[in-house]
Amino acid sequence: MQRSLAPVAEAVAVDHAQCDVSDETALRALIRSVRADVIVNAAGYTDVDRAESDIATAEAVNARAAGVIGQEAARLGAWVVHYSTDYVFDGTNSRPYTEEDATNPQGVYGRTKRDGELALQASGARHLILRTSWVAGSHGSNFVKTVLRLATERDRLRVVADQFGVPTAAALLADTTAQLVRQVRREGAADFPFGLYHLVPAGETTWHAYACFVVSEALRSGRRLRTRPENIIAIATAEYPTAARRPANSRLDTSRLRRTFGLELPPWQSGIRHILQQIV
Repeated sequence: MQRSLAPVAEAVAVDHAQCDVSDETALRALIRSVRADVIVNAAGYTDVDRAESDIATAEAVNARAAGVIGQEAARLGAWVVHYSTDYVFDGTNSRPYTEEDATNPQGVYGRTKRDGELALQASGARHLILRTSWVAGSHGSNFVKTVLRLATERDRLRVVADQFGVPTAAALLADTTAQLVRQVRREGAADFPFGLYHLVPAGETTWHAYACFVVSEALRSGRRLRTRPENIIAIATAEYPTAARRPANSRLDTSRLRRTFGLELPPWQSGIRHILQQIV
């Protein structure tokens, strides 16, 4: 995000050590001291299974913090970019979800992210809420890194094949955010189409096919792995029980975003391939 925003505006980036967003007093103090004209909330409690038992923290980070940011932004006359998730839906649709579809989160993570959307919308601040899915990057913990680690340690992997979604590179979120910030600064906020949008790359896949792609690309790049794509076994969700229930269909319809801003979104494979090049 820092890299993408640097050419657009002066970015003041703070990490968890500098401001725990679950600390409302510290969060308000930070926003009032910086007095930014745009606040990008890239913080989130994203450990889906742990959230089932750590409800208070998930609520503080995902829900209440979004409302506080919105309140302070409204006071300053700033606007907010906030990221949400496919997990606000229950996954029972047979088609990709649109922004008009009713939310029905099935776990604490999805519920707190949905509540964060509502809190920001109720704050009175101008905002862009960007729902996305299956985010990965070269930093931090994510599916790509987990697959590479396990494929280095094991001869076979078992991966769920009946959950559908779209892997999203963090760089796509950052670059698109910078483009939207640039557009607001160029055109002015008065008539800008703020609101809720879905942002994922083109295409779709399953966790199993995703894992096969990661292993294939890593091998092609020279990474030494014990697992081969043909040794990644497709399993049903029921065979891999987790604390939190996952939506079977996580696909998000991006028509509104593409139509409103004239964006062409790349295939998901290109972003994941770039991440693998950075890692490998």
